[in-house]
Amino acid sequence: MSATRSGITSTVERCRTEESTPVCIDADDLETTASEYLRDLKYELAREGYVPARLSARANFDDDCSLSTQEEADRVRDLVRAASFLGVGTVELSVDEVACEEKVQPALEACAERARREGVALEVDGPVAL
Repeated sequence: MSATRSGITSTVERCRTEESTPVCIDADDLETTASEYLRDLKYELAREGYVPARLSARANFDDDCSLSTQEEADRVRDLVRAASFLGVGTVELSVDEVACEEKVQPALEACAERARREGVALEVDGPVAL
């Protein structure tokens, strides 16, 4: 089933409020992205009344090297997977510098597609845009 705009509206209209606090998790604060750790974190957040709404991270694409660009894109994809596991709706990616936009742009677009398939929005703030 596709989540169309009218489907979202009718679903939200039937929602009831909950006593939970949305939080933004800084990716640097994650000890690891291993499933066991994320499962425990998700449980503890829920137990304390927190809902992980966003995951914020910094990305480093300041090296004009295909291998380092791929490694950083792999790290972003791993964060997207972690966000999906935690039930996070949006990954906020802050990019300060881009050495070679021709290498970074397709890598970020692939990450955005992966995020979409995982049910997560990827937002990029920096010199490149999606």
